[in-house]
Amino acid sequence: MKKSYTFFFLFAALMSIQIGFTQAIIDKNVKTVLFLGNSITWSGIYVNDIEAYFRFKYPERNIEFINVGLPSETVSGLSEPGHANGEFPRPDLHERLARVLQQIKPDLVFACYGMNDGIYQPFDSTRFKKFKEGILWLHNEVNKTGAEIIHITPPDYDEVRGKSKGYSFVLDIYADWLLSLRQSMQWQVIDIHYPMKKYLQAHRQADAKFGLDAFALAEDGIHPGETGHWIMAREVLVYSGFKELERVPGILQALKQNTDPLKLTKLVTERQNMLRDSWLTATRYLRPGLPEGLPLVTAQAKALEMMNEIKQLITKK
Repeated sequence: MKKSYTFFFLFAALMSIQIGFTQAIIDKNVKTVLFLGNSITWSGIYVNDIEAYFRFKYPERNIEFINVGLPSETVSGLSEPGHANGEFPRPDLHERLARVLQQIKPDLVFACYGMNDGIYQPFDSTRFKKFKEGILWLHNEVNKTGAEIIHITPPDYDEVRGKSKGYSFVLDIYADWLLSLRQSMQWQVIDIHYPMKKYLQAHRQADAKFGLDAFALAEDGIHPGETGHWIMAREVLVYSGFKELERVPGILQALKQNTDPLKLTKLVTERQNMLRDSWLTATRYLRPGLPEGLPLVTAQAKALEMMNEIKQLITKK
């Protein structure tokens, strides 16, 4: 079993090089970009980095980036016994997607699932089938609205820091399947999984030579820090046509031509987090423990004021 999936991974990686990427440049017809995902998307760092760089490059565009990632969520509809100490099952995207699409009406959707969908257990064909069915359903539901969808492979799982042994292999399989859809279904799929894995392995090997503690992108093995999120954002941005970012190590370096990149990113983040909470509340998610957002009208009015501040900050040296 493992040998066959290793071959599948190598084949998918080779094909990703051979067939190249269909550049998903956000054209002028796109007014609303929606991000779907789990807690990694909800934390918003990679979404904020994408927005900050896009606004810096295209300050004249009146485009809205909306993040409605939901912690613990799956696209497979699965949940393990005792999740969250038995307080609630994992949220299921099936329950809320129709409301999200109807209220937000996106032109373009980025979807990043997989990390939670294997339920942090060894590979199981039934769970894998549920993940594939969920992704196919999501793709079709978005297409029905006339919007475009771009899938993002799940981030890498770090078994040195995490508790679920063998789960990195599970996510390799999930990522390989998504990548295979570039050719078999002509889908747009952005790979963040293997760039994160490659970065982690290279830095861990370098640190080991000097007897340093194991390098980590995610301290708990799951949730990336700023560097991991930047790798995610960079892959999305490069795929979207910003090839100048291929070797840029962070968002502040990417924005170095701006007069105050730190202030710009902080303001984008503040605005994004406010709107995220408001949109999640407005679309009625089912999960306890999240902050209640402002009424949508109030949040949008504040967001407009903040956007005026952002536009004033977008100046080059």
